[in-house]
Amino acid sequence: MTGIAAISRDVDAGLSPAEDVAARGRTAVTRLTLTDFRNYAYARLELEGRSVVLAGANGAGKTNILEAVSFLAPGRGLRRAKLADVTRTDAGTDGVSESRTWAVAAEISSPDGPVNLGTGLDPEPTGVRERRVVRVDGETEKSQAVLAEHIAVVWLTPQMDGLFIDGPGARRRFLDRLVYAADPAHAGRVSAYEQAMRERARLLSDRGVGADATWLDALEATMAEKGMAVAWARRDMVGRLAAFIEAGAGPFPGCELALVGGPEAWLDDMPSLAAEDHLRAQLAADRRRDADDGRTWSGPHRTDLDVRHGVKKREAAMCSTGEQKALLIALVLAHARMQAVERDACPVLLLDEVVAHLDQDRRRALFDLIEGLKAQAWLTGTDEELFSGMRNRAEFFQVADGAISATG
Repeated sequence: MTGIAAISRDVDAGLSPAEDVAARGRTAVTRLTLTDFRNYAYARLELEGRSVVLAGANGAGKTNILEAVSFLAPGRGLRRAKLADVTRTDAGTDGVSESRTWAVAAEISSPDGPVNLGTGLDPEPTGVRERRVVRVDGETEKSQAVLAEHIAVVWLTPQMDGLFIDGPGARRRFLDRLVYAADPAHAGRVSAYEQAMRERARLLSDRGVGADATWLDALEATMAEKGMAVAWARRDMVGRLAAFIEAGAGPFPGCELALVGGPEAWLDDMPSLAAEDHLRAQLAADRRRDADDGRTWSGPHRTDLDVRHGVKKREAAMCSTGEQKALLIALVLAHARMQAVERDACPVLLLDEVVAHLDQDRRRALFDLIEGLKAQAWLTGTDEELFSGMRNRAEFFQVADGAISATG
């Protein structure tokens, strides 16, 4: 059994943590509670709204805490795990694993005021598929998308170090998370497009081009409408982000962004409605090829995010490992700066093991940039000394085997 961690921090007389965060124009988690989540039977952190440093050995549960925060936003969390796999499991006295459901609850403070968010695995799903329950101030919501109205969360993990050399799917997901932070409805459009695409692919696989034409027409109309809305949102995000990324930030290089391989380029030459018609016609023309190949050849699911080093004009995939890491950090920081300007509140930043591969100057610059953005960052690492530059800027905790203790 894992231990219970109940962490509380006294706040000096004056504003409460929630009021203080709001006064400083910061969106932050001021309370986080985990129940049967990964290796935590129960954990509760009372926070001041500053950044958070979690130090401890590998496997202690630091990333699990970041994953819990990531579930406060729409989507599958920073590990993209199956919901059932997140639940803590152990064997009871009879040797049989107990059945549980996990939950994450948080108080979020922002310039718009405090809000209580809750999410977890639905113990009684209506269908065969697992689903998440989402609550806002105690009221059950119909969609995860409502979470993005209260908090934006962006993360960097060691698994993302290969983002520029992996397939385009990982880069699309990264870009879509940036879009979610500014446009909560984007998640619903992506989901609707992908569901219609799966239904169309199933029809074509089962019945080929002889499938019900009326049903195919309806599915392709949905794909065209939602797909071009997705394409427009991605294109808009890349365009707005360009102003914040081209110059870079301190030692983190600027870069050039472009969308390739999908229908975004059509929007340069035609209005949105014409682009919808074009995609719908293309899908209809591709039915036989899609049926034969078992794939959908046209649509925003084929879009790739092209990233190039701003100074060297070199594809990110061709840059050194250190340069790729710096480019990733630069992208996240640029997005945070953009959000700070456009929404007057930064996203919460989850930076898992980011500083381990940065030299002292880049670590110092990263900490200064986080502070300048008024961002709450959650940082993890095995060596607490790497975060010495955050001593007066963050709350420090030691994580060990499902127990958390404040280190002052």
